[in-house]
Amino acid sequence: MSTKLSSVLAGVSLAASALAANATIVTVFDAVGTGTASFNSTVVAAGGTAQADTLNGVSSGTSIVRADFTITKPGNSFLFTTSYGTLTGQVVDIAPSGSGSNPGNYINSGITFTFADEINAIGFEVGDWGTCCQPSALFISFDGGAPIQVGISNNYGDVFYNNKAEVFVAAFDDSGSFSTVSFWGNGVGEALYAGGTIRYALLDQGSLPPTGVPEPASLALVGCGLAGVMFSRRRKQKN
Repeated sequence: MSTKLSSVLAGVSLAASALAANATIVTVFDAVGTGTASFNSTVVAAGGTAQADTLNGVSSGTSIVRADFTITKPGNSFLFTTSYGTLTGQVVDIAPSGSGSNPGNYINSGITFTFADEINAIGFEVGDWGTCCQPSALFISFDGGAPIQVGISNNYGDVFYNNKAEVFVAAFDDSGSFSTVSFWGNGVGEALYAGGTIRYALLDQGSLPPTGVPEPASLALVGCGLAGVMFSRRRKQKN
């Protein structure tokens, strides 16, 4: 095989690899019902199976131990559990505290889920948020990685659905699998609750719709280049 043909084939291979290995981060922010449906459909479309655990019969303490995960606060701070509005299960009070513009400065007021088996998709319900202290944002981090912003409120009520301060948030990261997930807000002064029904899944790496990879047209151009080289090679052989 000629060097030129080998180079083109290598280009096709690299383009295909980039397409297959691409990692995607997806977030969901919606009313509880529609957000839950969006989470489930995203998991199914990626070939995964969504698990769900509704927080019922949960007592306040330094940890909440479930079959598949444990909920704690940094430094084993006390977890105060309660109910909120029409959310589907109990919630944990994670009123934000911290200062400065770095989202990570507020993580100690949030909660951390530690899973027995690794996951890369998680969603849950949030209550009493966006009622004051704007701008106020919500963040999810997998295994202590970069904070993923899953929602922001800039004015009172702008994140309400059906006049209720109740939302469903979720994040997906198919770059790998993770054992811990942290969630927190930075709207100091507001109340914030998280819990309800916790939904989670493990998706195959690169199974979400990719972004930032060669478009089909780009791959087609590579294919055209390969065809041209092969045609030129045949002409030389005939001569």
